[in-house]
Amino acid sequence: MSHTNIDFFEILRILSEHDVKFIVVGGVSALLNGAPVMTFDLDIVHERSPQNINLLLSALKQLQAHYRYHPNKIEPNESHLESTGHQLLNTLHGPLDILGQIDDQKDYNQLLPYSHEVELLENTFHVLDLDMLIEVKKRANRDKDRAVLPVLEVTLKEQKDS
Repeated sequence: MSHTNIDFFEILRILSEHDVKFIVVGGVSALLNGAPVMTFDLDIVHERSPQNINLLLSALKQLQAHYRYHPNKIEPNESHLESTGHQLLNTLHGPLDILGQIDDQKDYNQLLPYSHEVELLENTFHVLDLDMLIEVKKRANRDKDRAVLPVLEVTLKEQKDS
């Protein structure tokens, strides 16, 4: 499914309305922290408790989420979301990557102290802070991460200087 009208805010709204516990990471995290970057998917790390997984499944049903690279539009289930792996999904409003862990096995609870709450369109959710996002991208050391690092570092410096 190609998306000409990607709406990350609608995905965030639906996740928030379902009371899902998650932290926005990746490019949307950079944007919400004030960095002028472009991204094509929404990355979140979710809490993997049974209650939160049920809330997340309900939100994913509303989003009509299914695996991005599977021809039969397979939907994620409880066992998928309990794992530490990455669930690469398409939704009605654009790509959503649900991550059990990032950066050397850091899960929701380990990342929470490095996040802050953002209120957007009457919804509140956690966003990874810019300091930790920079560290995560440095350790990932992928081409796309190295390319965005200077922008993130300048944004952080400007914020600290102001």
